[in-house]
Amino acid sequence: MQKEAMLIQLGYVPNDALMKQLQRIEENTSGYEKIQKHIMDLHDHLKVDDSYVAMSNSNDFFKIKIEAQSPEIAEEAHEKIRHFCEKYKVIINKLEDKNTYYIIGFNH
Repeated sequence: MQKEAMLIQLGYVPNDALMKQLQRIEENTSGYEKIQKHIMDLHDHLKVDDSYVAMSNSNDFFKIKIEAQSPEIAEEAHEKIRHFCEKYKVIINKLEDKNTYYIIGFNH
């Protein structure tokens, strides 16, 4: 998938800075080429739970942000993330006391 199309699918308006940030994220995420499509699929599946995948402002990783308004919907989003990780062998780190995860890479 081309970088510009990926940025658009994530809701960004492509520009040079975002393209460079996406390049750094790709280089920083181990096995990125094996999970790239699945990251976009997860983004689409999380939308119904008021959650999404985005580029982190503070680290060169994709982050998964859960912004669900109810505990039930938030739990549904967490379950989708668990399933995503197990099925596609994706390593994530959950931020303590937040409904945010970083996608670290593919678990070879």
